[in-house]
Amino acid sequence: MGNGIQVRDRFADGAQYIGGKLRSGTSGRHHDVVNPATGETVYSYELAGTADVDAAVAAAREAFPGWSGATPAERSEAMHRFAAVLAEQADDFAYVESLQCGKPIKLSTEFDVPGTVDNTSFFAGAARHLEGKSAAEYDGDHTSYVRREAIGVVGSIAPWNYPLQMAAWKILPAVAAGNTIVLKPAEITPLTSLMFAQAATEAGIPDGVINIVTGAGKDAGEHLVGHPDVVMTSFTGSTAVGKRVAEIATSTVKRLHLELGGKAPFVVFDDADLEAAVNGAVAGALINTGQDCTAATRAYVQRPLYDAFVQGVAALMETVRLGDPFDPSTDLGPLISHAQRDRVAGFVERARAYATVVTGGEAPGGDLAAGAYYRPTLVAGAAQDSEIVQSEIFGPVLVVLPFDTDDEGIHLANDTPYGLAASAWSRDLYRANRATREIKAGCVWINDHIPIISEMPHGGYKASGFGKDMSSYSFEEYTQVKHVMYDNTAVARKDWHRTIFGDR
Repeated sequence: MGNGIQVRDRFADGAQYIGGKLRSGTSGRHHDVVNPATGETVYSYELAGTADVDAAVAAAREAFPGWSGATPAERSEAMHRFAAVLAEQADDFAYVESLQCGKPIKLSTEFDVPGTVDNTSFFAGAARHLEGKSAAEYDGDHTSYVRREAIGVVGSIAPWNYPLQMAAWKILPAVAAGNTIVLKPAEITPLTSLMFAQAATEAGIPDGVINIVTGAGKDAGEHLVGHPDVVMTSFTGSTAVGKRVAEIATSTVKRLHLELGGKAPFVVFDDADLEAAVNGAVAGALINTGQDCTAATRAYVQRPLYDAFVQGVAALMETVRLGDPFDPSTDLGPLISHAQRDRVAGFVERARAYATVVTGGEAPGGDLAAGAYYRPTLVAGAAQDSEIVQSEIFGPVLVVLPFDTDDEGIHLANDTPYGLAASAWSRDLYRANRATREIKAGCVWINDHIPIISEMPHGGYKASGFGKDMSSYSFEEYTQVKHVMYDNTAVARKDWHRTIFGDR
């Protein structure tokens, strides 16, 4: 269907996907999906209420015995078909993702959609490789081995910045391991999550394995996390909301996976390739209009390169093209909403009192005035303990600070509550290796910033949460590890029994 897809027709039956079918929510409250590039409503629907969450969890619970009891090969084959359906519908997914998020179509087409297809293919293969420790006689008298078993119904919550990819990151490892899932996407961007679940059904994944409830966090989200039949919660979003999710989950003794905020440092040593660092900083700071928890937000540049770096980044930022997300030449789309745009602008306006806005720092007018656009912004001269350096802005804003010694650069990189991602730029192998060891983050890139791959884990340190998305490491989140031990002696009275029976 490409850009001819009509979302109102596609989701005429509602924005809840339960037991393999679309249905309307029962909360009695409506919500609009708005194109942030134009301010126009593209879809209206009724939000999920607690009854919809209950129905989705019941569908997932009913589907669990059959899906968890399928062979790894059967689950793998179904997920390979799933990847094929996604690839066939790639144009539709890219169009709808850009429509609801304001992403440039080249980002949706070249990053979000192919990344999701690749994730699906990876987990289709990984479903057949749920590994445990090999069987062995560790004490000489018994044979031990480890089983990995599905844990049950997973209740996950995904954010609005990468709706399709985040749906995939939550759903794929859970179902590959044999679990069933209820996903609550952000209510402002639910459309590609619904399409993802529909594609799974088209691929032959049984009804109830993947369910979507689209509702508000206070209602649907909290009820899902606290539901007695949900055995695990995976949440991606802000650290503040993550704390609330943790409170609810721990009160019901659920397994918990949190991928939270970030404030990624971008450390440029004085032997770095300056041109590469400038290009990497602008791309790393502006991807998805800066609405990325791994985006480069704090550039620390060793003093000999500092002035040239500031000039180079400012000049390159000024060439970035804002425009219609569906124009292939557009580099930067709007923020997700006017509220988010105003929040970002607030950080920059407050920073003017203690720092210098080198470029940007304003919303464009003219043809873009109706959208939630904000110009790429570079801020210099802020103190390390200032708000704009310490707080997650989630917009197209990069702050740059100088440092003198390597010790100072690494110390500054670690000097926030967050630890999701970071990068270091150097031609010196020993400097680079030191940075990978000493920067406290779940991912450290060397001479690049942003690339992710399905085979490698994604997750944070410190206030950025715990647990891993993607990669085979994600099965640590979604499987129960069971030790099985067989006696090999066939002796009725074991030697260790004397600790109970004495010498009788």
